[in-house]
Amino acid sequence: MPQEMLLEIAKLPTAENSVIHLHAADNVAIARVPVSAGTELKVDGQTLVARESIPAGHKIALAVIPRGEVVRRYGQVIGRAKDDIHPGHHVHTHNLAFEELHFDYEFPTGETALPARRAAPTFLGYPREDGSVGTRNYIAVVAASNCAAHTAELIAHSFDGASLPANVDGVVAFPHGEGCGHTIGPDTEQLRRTLAGVLAHPNVSAAVILGLGCEVNQIEHYLGPNAPRASRLVGMTLQSSGGTRGAVAAARAEIARLMEHCAAEQRVEAPASRIVLGLNCGGSDSFSGITANPALGVCSDMLSEIGASVVLAETTEIFGAEHLLVRRARNRQVAEKLLSFVQGYKQYLIRFAGSFNDNPSPGNKEGGLTNILEKSLGAVAKAGTSPLTDAVDYAEPVRTPGFVFMNTPGYDPVSLTGLAAGGCNLIAFTTGRGSAIGFPSVPVLKIASNTVTYRRMQDNMDINAGAIADGDKSVQDVGREIFDMLLRVASGEKTCAERLGHHEFVPWRIGPVL
Repeated sequence: MPQEMLLEIAKLPTAENSVIHLHAADNVAIARVPVSAGTELKVDGQTLVARESIPAGHKIALAVIPRGEVVRRYGQVIGRAKDDIHPGHHVHTHNLAFEELHFDYEFPTGETALPARRAAPTFLGYPREDGSVGTRNYIAVVAASNCAAHTAELIAHSFDGASLPANVDGVVAFPHGEGCGHTIGPDTEQLRRTLAGVLAHPNVSAAVILGLGCEVNQIEHYLGPNAPRASRLVGMTLQSSGGTRGAVAAARAEIARLMEHCAAEQRVEAPASRIVLGLNCGGSDSFSGITANPALGVCSDMLSEIGASVVLAETTEIFGAEHLLVRRARNRQVAEKLLSFVQGYKQYLIRFAGSFNDNPSPGNKEGGLTNILEKSLGAVAKAGTSPLTDAVDYAEPVRTPGFVFMNTPGYDPVSLTGLAAGGCNLIAFTTGRGSAIGFPSVPVLKIASNTVTYRRMQDNMDINAGAIADGDKSVQDVGREIFDMLLRVASGEKTCAERLGHHEFVPWRIGPVL
């Protein structure tokens, strides 16, 4: 991020406010603004001189850290010194080594009660037969396989510019590259679970499932009298509809019929306890764990307290912080399920000679995050402090109130797809470097971790959590701001990603291509 821009928008830097000491046990602090070599700093009453330039968001050593000794941030270990590190030195990839940690987990010994749904603020949403509430009212055209993806897009785009009824948010396509050449088993089951979650999503009033006709993922898996909302679900294939043009014409006729039902639905007042909020981060920087993620954590706790669901994702980005979540599990069974996802993901990576530490991107590192341990410790702050009530696999339905974990990759479009398929009717997405992602049927609220990114990408950013680092707002202030805006978005206010038309949808393929 341009350092001169940060200087322009930050509070006038002083010796006392130029770095942030996050925890009394930490032997590093975080530069709030760029710090030049020779700058005198005050940290907890002690004087420190920067021995070299420290970019904003990066770490500066507060004490001598001998080679092999641990480095701590958030009061937790984030690695070991590769060489002797002296006070005032820059601490980053050149002198901080990643080391996989092994924990003596503190398992819960009792049972914490699930949060009860109680009196809460309200929003205007679309009630569904299963008790869920939609924040949008779409007609979905879902491709069963890549072979039908292009036609699904043609069908949805044929309604672009059309005059739709006031209560219909649009006709949206779900194209993807999967559905054939799969191994039969967990991979195909996961895809079917994902697409079924999209078809029965609370933000979807009616849907078309479109196949080629001969693919592995047959449309019959989604149809039948016992299918959710069977009366508003239509199946068709290109091979039985006369090809691409025939399928477009047939689908348009079916959608015209479905549109009548969709148009008759009205927004009604619903308690905020019916919100299922997906939590995700992407393009993170060092400020993410100081501003945007803790603020979203405040919002998450507010929702958990009233019996709503908040869903933390990205298994790759709880690694190194999973011991903190185990302590918060409502019982040992939930804790062990969470750990089974971490262990399963580790085996998945080993098959491809990978490591959890492959996760931090070049942008993450440029933003001050050295390794996955540091990144994860900041990422889990999105879930606040509430008890962990459940852990579910990718795209599994979220049925438990309170804080839930979902097993997903850290790759943003795949993670958002799993959250949405699990029933999240809103998604809050924090970013430090900047992200432009969205989803076809779920509003995605973007929260910038620093003011530079917020100003540079204002078309994409909904909320500026950088005001926390600037000293203008507290974490609690921004948490309340997120909560209030989520209620407005749930009632129909458009997010930046929606206004820009972002429709990213990428199911997680876990097996080989045949």
